[in-house]
Amino acid sequence: MALFRPSPHVERLVVGLGNPGSAYEGTPHNIGYRVVEELARRHGFPRARRGFDGRVAEGSVRGRAVLLLQPTTFMNDSGRSVAAAVRALKLPLGGVLVAHDHIDLQFGRLRLMEGGGSGGHNGLRSITGLLGPGYVRLRIGVDRPPSTDPDVVADYVLSPFRESRAEVDGLVAAAADAVELWLDAGLEGAANAVNRLGG
Repeated sequence: MALFRPSPHVERLVVGLGNPGSAYEGTPHNIGYRVVEELARRHGFPRARRGFDGRVAEGSVRGRAVLLLQPTTFMNDSGRSVAAAVRALKLPLGGVLVAHDHIDLQFGRLRLMEGGGSGGHNGLRSITGLLGPGYVRLRIGVDRPPSTDPDVVADYVLSPFRESRAEVDGLVAAAADAVELWLDAGLEGAANAVNRLGG
């Protein structure tokens, strides 16, 4: 992939969290990657290129210039990639959305919010440690494993989904819809609609 330089017109940064490598494809921890890929597919983004310690592509979504980013630093160091992009783009944190798996939500539910804690998610912890908590999160429910043991939780999010491919594809599509709504309506309007669905 050729090195990437963003245009000065980018208005929003959408980050999908995950781990690079085929071993992690199809796992709950990589659903953020899937959401970014779905947005790129829907809106005809060019092929991703190297940039900001990740894979990046610039295009238009709902009339807004958007940069899509998949950090390739591995989850625990995602903040390095996201912080580099935010600083280069000179975006306020309210213009940054991070899509990620969330084990404390039932599979299929979504929550859109600004700020908040990491909830034990190492990717969020890394981003917040470098940028502060003021960015937008799209929490994508993947269910909780039957044990709170950290090893069990890690194995759960790094193993293939238990749900069917159709169910996972549907969740990815719904999450991409939520990002589009955020770009259209802003945080308050989008959160009112997204967070109401599924109770």
